[in-house]
Amino acid sequence: MPRFGVINERRNQLHEVIRLSGMNLIIDDTDHPLIIKVASIQPARMQVYFIDNEDYFHRKAIIRDKKDKFFDDNDERMIFFGMGVLETVKKLGWAPDIVHCHGWMSSLVPLYLKRAYKDNPLFTESKVIISLYEDGFEESLDDNITKKIKIDGITDKDLKLYKEPNYENLMNAAIHYADGIIQGSETINESILQAAKKRANLSFLIKATIKMSMWKPLTIFMIKFCSNNPGCQFSFCSIASFKSLLHD
Repeated sequence: MPRFGVINERRNQLHEVIRLSGMNLIIDDTDHPLIIKVASIQPARMQVYFIDNEDYFHRKAIIRDKKDKFFDDNDERMIFFGMGVLETVKKLGWAPDIVHCHGWMSSLVPLYLKRAYKDNPLFTESKVIISLYEDGFEESLDDNITKKIKIDGITDKDLKLYKEPNYENLMNAAIHYADGIIQGSETINESILQAAKKRANLSFLIKATIKMSMWKPLTIFMIKFCSNNPGCQFSFCSIASFKSLLHD
């Protein structure tokens, strides 16, 4: 998940993973250092990896400043997080069966996974799930977002989905590239809900298919971890294999 500035590193015992950190991600022709940190969830026997960058995530806020102004660089923060997640998985050498995306901050991961990273042996068999929440925003992201998103493997046709970079189009694009969809909030944006239902070959995942209770300890931890800051607990990606999902 993003290492938002509201997250207390000392209290939650975060520490940098030196062997994973050190690379730069290029956004809009500018290099941005990727710092990877980790914390443990002992009761669930899980580790949480944090995508960090001083320019994007050290401010003491999630997506708005103290005057409730939407951050101008939220598009770049989203791009950095999406690429950072997949680059971290590459560095760890994991081959995930499922990449489960939560919230709009992770909404580019389905695009990157299905296009830019599709030929990487670690991801060739991976399926991506998107959980939809009531986490929308009224503002539009930067008009140059398509230029910033584009990396090798992403076509102009793919970018048409982001021509108007608002919340609905972000989530509709994530739905377009997802292999499965979950309604994570009791109520969500109606147009997004209808877009999800139109994907007749997907429908919504059901608990009988995959033990979604596996994610519950992680979700509870995020809410506590983020000190109930709105948006923080719905901004992460879960990486898992079927072995961990299907055990009794």
